Amino acid sequence: MPRPTSILLLPADRPRLSHFAFFLLGCLTTLAFAPFGLSLLILVVLVPFLYVCFTISPRDAAKHGFWFGFGLFLTGTYWIYISVVIFGQAPVWIALFLMIGLVLIMSVYFWILAWLISRLSHGEPWYLLAVAPAAWVIVEWARGWLFTGFPWMALGYSQVDSALGGWAPVLGVYGVSALIVLSGAAILVAIMTRGRQQIVAMTFVLLPGIAGAILKSVDWTRPAGEPLRATIVQGGVSQDRKWLPEQFQPTLTFYRSETLKVADSDIVLWPEVAIPAVTDRVEGYIQLLESDARANEQTILFGILERVTERGDDKPSVYNAIIGVDGSNRMVYRKRHLVPFGEYFPVPETVREWMRMLSLPHSDLSDGDDEQPLIQMAGGVKLASAICYEDAYAAEQLYALPEAGILINVSNDAWFGDSIAPHQHLQIARMRSLEAGRFTIRATNTGVSAFIGPKGKVQQTGPQFEPVTMTRSVQPMQGSTPYVIVGNWLILIMSWVILGVFWLRSRANL
Repeated sequence: MPRPTSILLLPADRPRLSHFAFFLLGCLTTLAFAPFGLSLLILVVLVPFLYVCFTISPRDAAKHGFWFGFGLFLTGTYWIYISVVIFGQAPVWIALFLMIGLVLIMSVYFWILAWLISRLSHGEPWYLLAVAPAAWVIVEWARGWLFTGFPWMALGYSQVDSALGGWAPVLGVYGVSALIVLSGAAILVAIMTRGRQQIVAMTFVLLPGIAGAILKSVDWTRPAGEPLRATIVQGGVSQDRKWLPEQFQPTLTFYRSETLKVADSDIVLWPEVAIPAVTDRVEGYIQLLESDARANEQTILFGILERVTERGDDKPSVYNAIIGVDGSNRMVYRKRHLVPFGEYFPVPETVREWMRMLSLPHSDLSDGDDEQPLIQMAGGVKLASAICYEDAYAAEQLYALPEAGILINVSNDAWFGDSIAPHQHLQIARMRSLEAGRFTIRATNTGVSAFIGPKGKVQQTGPQFEPVTMTRSVQPMQGSTPYVIVGNWLILIMSWVILGVFWLRSRANL
């Protein structure tokens, strides 16, 4: 008869069952993010994660980390299947290959994370307070840029409404991730120690949240000039109808007519590729918009595919762009961070030809310059623009600050249907407002369109999958939060130094 096994001994005695438990923990973690919003659930999940890293070998801890990551990204990014199969019309096997491939890659990061924490903590509970947050920051940062990056599901995003969100204007999303991990590690240390050490550990549990609550009351930026009247126009056209020929003229008519109804708005924002065409096909329509903007003394911004023939180039370049018109100027922002296998295809020419024969998307869009002139409204207010998931890259818009007074995000979350993705994306946009201390105007094709305040609070949203026109007063802001000044460098340098010190210590103990 097998001896009874304590749940604390599962990682060593019954590793397969323990791996499955960690897969379930990863699945559970998704509930901490939007739309569920159970932010404190992160602490419940972190304690067993860190306990396993602390009590078993680095090799075995890494396996547990892998299964945790697999559960987190399988449940947190399942919507990739919806975009590829339902709206991309790709075969099911291709969708599964892309989705599972991404989940596996993301799981490897958690393999590395668990290995690092186990390797550098040396079975010393107090080491966890330094090692775990530092390792988490470096791994989250790395997966945000390696191989074009996929920064979704960073722990800090789950804390935008919690007290720890007050740290976002100081340390950014990665700093918030570090502090929630610090609190989780301190809970574990408090459980494992007694007396005065336990009291000190509880201080580390509570202090980040208390300090964050105080920081939330700080106004890092200040109003610049008079408030603006801003309007968001959301077409509500589903992705499967967006590019149908019979939908083209109704789309153009809807956006222009809704804009003419808000002639008193200073700025009108349409979503990503709101006009389903390339610029040279609708030049007459754009000129009409310029005339409307001039007559109403307003700035109209719309998403479109911009086709440009560069000097000396036979083949034109096509950009995913925001074009702004105010009656006097035509301004443009070109998307810089393209979606792999959506807007460009990093595959050999033979594979591209095979995709063409199967009638699959195979052509690349061009990417815009890393730093571009800011779109400027008629009244002089400058805008920091981001298209689609560009706003998920924590430092992507910092080059535009503090010059820009308002953040702009246009997206097409229609690709993900009625899934959790649009709500996750809204949560990410809220973090960008919080970090920068600025209002965000966010227009999407089917929702969630929103006005977001400089404290990251949603001020107004419209229903999904319906035509929506929303108007609200938006205040341009000036000044810099600490995060705008130093970006991610402060938390990254601190984390690298901590890991370096503990790595050298571990080498010395060999």
